[in-house]
Amino acid sequence: MSYKNKIKTGREKFFWTYVKGIFMACMLMLIMFVLLALLITYTSVSESIIPIAATISLLITAMINGMYVAGKRKKKGWLNGIIAGIIYMLVILFLSWVFMKEFKLSISILYKSIMALASSSIGGMIGVNLNK
Repeated sequence: MSYKNKIKTGREKFFWTYVKGIFMACMLMLIMFVLLALLITYTSVSESIIPIAATISLLITAMINGMYVAGKRKKKGWLNGIIAGIIYMLVILFLSWVFMKEFKLSISILYKSIMALASSSIGGMIGVNLNK
């Protein structure tokens, strides 16, 4: 039996749902940052908006991640949203640690992580109800 014909088990679906959601959120975050960079480069917008825009981008992508995962799982939206948010935040923190020379865990990162978890939980509740 070829892999294409193999029926995915519940664990495989569970795993790939989260991977796709996190990948999608990371790509969306990358697109948002590129658009922000273009906006700052080619307009008179100040660089002082970067922290606010980064936080807003994080919250939006966390919510979309939660919506996608919970929508695919079709149950326990808040829980699947939080799980997706935790994994997403761990990926973001890991990438920040790898690519930023002066990365330090701080109270502001803790606050942003809590807001992102709340956002992904809300996204999970929305996502599970959109597919009914």
